[in-house]
Amino acid sequence: MSRDTETRDRLLKAAERLFADRGFKKVTVRDICRVARANVAAVNYHFGDKLGLYREVLQSAIEAMRATNDAARSAGAGQSPEEQLRRYIAIFVHRVLTPGNDTVHKLIQREMTDPTPALDTLVEQGVRPRVEYLSSLIGEIIGCPPADQRVLRCVASVQAQTIAYLPNPIAARLGLANQPSAENLGEIAEHIAAFSLAGVHAVGRAAHAR
Repeated sequence: MSRDTETRDRLLKAAERLFADRGFKKVTVRDICRVARANVAAVNYHFGDKLGLYREVLQSAIEAMRATNDAARSAGAGQSPEEQLRRYIAIFVHRVLTPGNDTVHKLIQREMTDPTPALDTLVEQGVRPRVEYLSSLIGEIIGCPPADQRVLRCVASVQAQTIAYLPNPIAARLGLANQPSAENLGEIAEHIAAFSLAGVHAVGRAAHAR
């Protein structure tokens, strides 16, 4: 590996940690270069500017989202919509809640609460394909178009349940803190799947009872 490549990799790793912890606006080029042990001019040399570096970091988060989406589609291929949703939840839970895998979520949360010019790329390449996939499954289960608000609310509910298990100080104080392990991640995934499918079917029954 060349010296330039090593420096570039160090900048990306340092920037990923700092952007995830503080957000784009609260991190300076000097902060990144200090952590990466690089000359302050290295960011401009390799990425053009701080935003160019940030886009590269966010692209890695997008690729992780794509990988999760692709894995879920593959796991559910040829299965019923219910089983496809169950398998998506299992993969999503394990990828989000496995210790050390929270950087992607942190980056996305930072971008949501304090958007940058990279937001559209995140939405179009990472979030929209996932929402469209889940909407198609849930729409088929309840017999409504994927763009129906009832379907989209179910999508939001499915996603939010996993995020609720991410470690945070409030959950710790309430005794809800998750200590991830191979065993309890499976239990969490099974609970979310059962809860979600029961809720989705209830929404479907209500939709067709009118």
